Amino acid sequence: MSTEPRINDRIRVPEVRLVGPSGEQVGIVPLAKALELAQEYDLDLVEVAATARPPVCKLMDYGKFKYESAMKAREARKNQAHTVIKEMKLRPKIDPHDYDTKKGHVVRFLKQGDKVKITIMFRGREQSRPELGFRLLQRLADDVQELGFVESSPKQDGRNMIMVLGPHKKKTEAMAEARALADARKAERLGRTPGSDAAPEDDDAVAEDLVADDAVTEEQDAPVEAPATEAEAPVEQPAASQGA
Repeated sequence: MSTEPRINDRIRVPEVRLVGPSGEQVGIVPLAKALELAQEYDLDLVEVAATARPPVCKLMDYGKFKYESAMKAREARKNQAHTVIKEMKLRPKIDPHDYDTKKGHVVRFLKQGDKVKITIMFRGREQSRPELGFRLLQRLADDVQELGFVESSPKQDGRNMIMVLGPHKKKTEAMAEARALADARKAERLGRTPGSDAAPEDDDAVAEDLVADDAVTEEQDAPVEAPATEAEAPVEQPAASQGA
């Protein structure tokens, strides 16, 4: 069934409780009178409360009302944030380089406003040393304390030990900062500060310069073939003597 309200001639009741364009109460009037007022004001008669007795109708510009409602819904979806729980798995005897890599992912998740579930996986005899996993989780929590906090303390779950970190920033704040940073970087690449009024024709020139710079960078970054070593260099064969 359609959720659209009934308007104008689609309203099929003998009388309605009419609300004026500015929200003023007109009172209960026959449907024909309400339609006549709608034509007089060059507006639509919209049924806003169909279950009331009699139904409540309002005089409004229905096209403008639908547009504004769509814009509000779009803005609400844009600002809507869903907190996501990311998961990161570690081993009790993790290599220092791998630990730094895993910690970098946790930092990125917390900056995005997401929760992080840290799982320490024990295998074999490691299950008899739960203190290794506990110390590792404590170390990680201390390393990222500026970005997150321990929402769920470490606890043993079978062969695993689990801890949940929560971000200090809300998801909406992280999204707003990410959008602002993206706008600032875009403005910086175009050669102007955010909010400045640069001439539109300048953007094409700046864009061409950026493309040229990228081409130079790619040329500079291209791998350069190393010259052949002495062993690899071609050896000139001595010319055969004419007497041979």
